[in-house]
Amino acid sequence: MVKKVLVWALVVFVVFYLLSDPNGAAAFVSHVLHGLRSAGTSLSTFVSKL
Repeated sequence: MVKKVLVWALVVFVVFYLLSDPNGAAAFVSHVLHGLRSAGTSLSTFVSKL
């Protein structure tokens, strides 16, 4: 029950954040995607060096 409440609270917080600061949310998503791309590139380089 507590887990369900925490998940819903997180969802409500994320929606509130997106609606109140869309530029900040876009920057956050951009940083996350850049990090994932960097991790993918690093993993690809590692595997190709094997």
